[in-house]
Amino acid sequence: MTQPLLVLILAALLQMAQMLIPGYYMTRTPGGRAWNASPRDADRKPGIEEGRAARAFENHDRNLLLFAIAALAIHATGQATWWTGLLAWAYLLARVAYVPAYILGWVPWRSLIWTVSFAAIGLLLLAALV
Repeated sequence: MTQPLLVLILAALLQMAQMLIPGYYMTRTPGGRAWNASPRDADRKPGIEEGRAARAFENHDRNLLLFAIAALAIHATGQATWWTGLLAWAYLLARVAYVPAYILGWVPWRSLIWTVSFAAIGLLLLAALV
């Protein structure tokens, strides 16, 4: 298994873990547990951490597709090298760091961390073309 493909699997596991984080914060807010158990017909305003966790999840959701294309292209074309492995790991580590950076409101670090993951995807896509 190539490093980009391994990291893709780990990034999918991170995505699954991130699905749980907003719910954790929701149950800590007044009425959140009851709303979570309800059919959710009425809107509710999320707490700060819950909203940030949900937005971090949505951001990973969008970026994971691009990373998947890059990782699968590298794997399928046999372009896996130490460089593409390093880029894949840089992507994953940045995505892991992005979660607390977003939830805790680390400015400007959140944006810089996101830039690392986005740049890694772009470089992987370029490497797949070579």
